[in-house]
Amino acid sequence: MAIKRKDFQPIVMGDKKVIRGWVMYDWANSVYQLTIASAIFPTYYIAVTSFNNDSTVPFFGANVINSVLYSWAIAASYLIVAILSPLLSSMADYTGRRKGFMRAFTLIGAISCGMLFFFDKDHVELGVIAFALGTLGYCGSIVFYNSFLPIIASPEDQDRISARGYSMGYIGGVVLLLFNLIMILKPAWFGIPAGSDIAPRISFLTVFLWWVGFSQITFSRLPKYTYRKRAEKARILSNGYKELQVVFGQVRKSRQLKYYLSGFFFIMMGILTVMFMAVTFGTKELGLDDNVLIPTVLVIQLVGVFGAWSFARISTKIGNIKALMIAVTAWIFICIGAYYVTNSTSFVIAAFFIGIVMGGSQSLARSTYSKMLPENTTNHTSFFSFYDVMEKLATVAGTFSFGLIEAITGSMRYSILAIAVFFVIGLGFLLPLLRKIKQ
Repeated sequence: MAIKRKDFQPIVMGDKKVIRGWVMYDWANSVYQLTIASAIFPTYYIAVTSFNNDSTVPFFGANVINSVLYSWAIAASYLIVAILSPLLSSMADYTGRRKGFMRAFTLIGAISCGMLFFFDKDHVELGVIAFALGTLGYCGSIVFYNSFLPIIASPEDQDRISARGYSMGYIGGVVLLLFNLIMILKPAWFGIPAGSDIAPRISFLTVFLWWVGFSQITFSRLPKYTYRKRAEKARILSNGYKELQVVFGQVRKSRQLKYYLSGFFFIMMGILTVMFMAVTFGTKELGLDDNVLIPTVLVIQLVGVFGAWSFARISTKIGNIKALMIAVTAWIFICIGAYYVTNSTSFVIAAFFIGIVMGGSQSLARSTYSKMLPENTTNHTSFFSFYDVMEKLATVAGTFSFGLIEAITGSMRYSILAIAVFFVIGLGFLLPLLRKIKQ
């Protein structure tokens, strides 16, 4: 069915209402990253899949180490999105329906988080699949969310707005996590019997409600259709791939994009693996419980707000690449220090520094790439698809290698050293950009 011209909304760059709506999606979806990926689900998952100090779990007839299965479920989710997003994003550019794709992935992710309510020791496969689909929905929606940034904000405002989005995400995630933390630690206040596993399972339902509810603000304010390139009877699949091939060709010809995206790949291998596996490390390697782990995740989020804004200000003074290199260098030292973490105190100290650089490095990575896009392009979703495919494949490589190294060595500590190596390689790719790129 053809899209009528009258259905298109004029896109006014810098519209405050639209920008506020865009920022609210960080507020809406970050509860997945905090409650599901970082804090409550990992500890609940380890508890449910550990039987009499045995961390081996049956999964469709195969016996797998629970933390290895967890990391590989993440890798599988990101691999699926990496395969699908080029097709979907080029179709979004071609039809102008990027918001529709974003909404579809949002529903997949949120409903899957709600399904985790039924995850217990008798339904391990259900829990792992629902977690994987929740991860797929989350990272799939981000492909289209990120692609709106160069459409709604001018280049000089993108660092600030990107940081604002991450900050809203950290705050929103903390608000819901605080509620869920109180419910888990004080179940009697909510009429929940002590020792019951219903509190963490209810927390998974709150993610579903929060994500779906607040995302409606975003969907009500973003333009229904954006730039499109199709006639009434165009063959969307074939022409979508042709558009994507053009974008890939532009990326290959751009020296700065090749260096940047190569460095970005290894940097994201490190950052996202830390994000997904930190709590699992604290649970299995250090024996920490929820009373330490969940407040520590809260510290990371709160400090992350400060980090995102601080690095945004630093980038305005010394440039995006230099600011990003400072963050990556800090990551290298953090990983080396984490190898020697042995108790809750040192774990919290490491988490504090992780929070500072995590917010800053993620925000800078997104806005720096946005500034590198060719001028006057309308294929923002396809360009950000390439960016997001790199991010997804980096997550696949990072989490898979983390699990593989643990499976071979029997210790997560060697996996942490591997993450430090990822950051070193990423830093090496950023060095040539100091001389070639003017921010």
